Amino acid sequence: MAELTRTAAEDRGAWKSKIGFILAASGSAIGLGNIVFFASNAYKFGGGAFYLPYFIALFVLGIPVMIIEFSLGTMTGKSFPVAMRQLVGKKGEYAGWWTISCALFITMYYITILGWALTMLVGAFGGLLTDPAIAPFAGMDSPSDGPNATVYFFGMIATWAPMLSVAAIWAMTILILWRGTKTIEAAVRIFVPLMWLFMVVLIVRGLTLNGGVDGMLYLFTPNMDGIMDVNVWQGAFAQMFFSLSLGLGTMTAYASYLPKDADQINNSMVVSFLNCGFEFIAGVAIFSMLFAFAIVPSGGTLSLSFFVIPQGIAEFPFWIKGFGVFFFLLLVIAGLTSAVSLVEGIASPLIDKLGISRTKALALVMFPGIIGSLAFALPQVIDPAISSGGTLGFSLLDMLDHWAFSYSLLIGGLIECVMIGWVLGADKLRTFVNEHSKFTLGKWFNVQIKFVIPIILSLVIGGTLWQDLSGGLYQSDTDFGSFGWLPAAIPVVWIISTLVMSAVLTNRPAHDHDPHNVSNPA
Repeated sequence: MAELTRTAAEDRGAWKSKIGFILAASGSAIGLGNIVFFASNAYKFGGGAFYLPYFIALFVLGIPVMIIEFSLGTMTGKSFPVAMRQLVGKKGEYAGWWTISCALFITMYYITILGWALTMLVGAFGGLLTDPAIAPFAGMDSPSDGPNATVYFFGMIATWAPMLSVAAIWAMTILILWRGTKTIEAAVRIFVPLMWLFMVVLIVRGLTLNGGVDGMLYLFTPNMDGIMDVNVWQGAFAQMFFSLSLGLGTMTAYASYLPKDADQINNSMVVSFLNCGFEFIAGVAIFSMLFAFAIVPSGGTLSLSFFVIPQGIAEFPFWIKGFGVFFFLLLVIAGLTSAVSLVEGIASPLIDKLGISRTKALALVMFPGIIGSLAFALPQVIDPAISSGGTLGFSLLDMLDHWAFSYSLLIGGLIECVMIGWVLGADKLRTFVNEHSKFTLGKWFNVQIKFVIPIILSLVIGGTLWQDLSGGLYQSDTDFGSFGWLPAAIPVVWIISTLVMSAVLTNRPAHDHDPHNVSNPA
């Protein structure tokens, strides 16, 4: 393999400091899922019984894959698809663009969810957590006389207001990305410390409630019977991969702005521990609040974020609006740092591949992105009984999330490990990492990349697919009426469009044909 060299053809930007990179990368990893999804999984899989598989997943899967993704950026000075082309050839670039194409779809509906959070934040200043709820449309069960976050949410998404919020989130995301690392670093220096501060406030409040300490004890008390459940292990490994933002191309894009001699073992461990530490304190905050009010912390990210936790805050004895604003502001800030990294992970490869300006690259991402996000915010009511999504937009989001998020990250990570481990050679990557790190990776790292991680990801993907197949693929109780073709069309559109986008971008000539930039050409 020829010597790996960076391209000096253009100034792609660079982090002003290591702390700026760490804040940006940890901000990317810390998102909506960290605040609520970890607590949901911990409750689902027996509280403390989730921790042993979780820690094993961190060291066996999380940190090693993050070392790979960071190292791809510093080895080449390029973003994910272009880095894969330089290291493993044309097939690697195709896989890279497929990952980026899937990330575009995930970005679309992720920003829609942030738009909902922003609208709920505005509602928290008003009567969301204090005023009696009114059923938004016929067919929905009559709410109680008190505040009802579930009713408020469905009433909200059945209006056009979230579309304004979605546009605002896109505008904020593009503004933060406008000058690349300069504006990203300036934003995360404010947002990431704020996330930690807000979470500490919620912890203090939760632990001072009657019963709050019991929630914390449940979270940390192991139920050893749960350790033997294969679903606990599958859930822990999937949670770790999603939690660290792996398989999206974002970490490679951020690392490409680092110097080549950056210590990626240290960086990977710091970012991973910050992410997991935030999840732990978020778990304490949420469990303590919910146990204090005997609210079961089950459900997914959306139900916990918009229904369960707000309903618990509505039961606080004082300063309800203040804590409601705190919580939804935390969601918006945490989600925004992840949205910034998602869009950067898509725009950076376009800059590298096409040689276009950052402004043009952001425009190429923003125009299809905002159209997709607005589609997921469509307020047309198709399920008045709320047996599923309620509105057309929510139903579309739920279906795409089921396919794109459940499979693309894990498949992308699997392909990445196979190509780096077997085509480039795990030993070559390990040698590069060890040259610039205080701690060195042993040959066990080769075994992890070539065998252990691919086997684990294959089992998790296979288990998820088996559940889908045995359950009759995507099942929904919604009567889509004239839109009855959507459940079958969504996965087909996702698969075909991502494969076509990958082929088009892979076969498009790169702007820089310097043969020294391709270390292992196809």
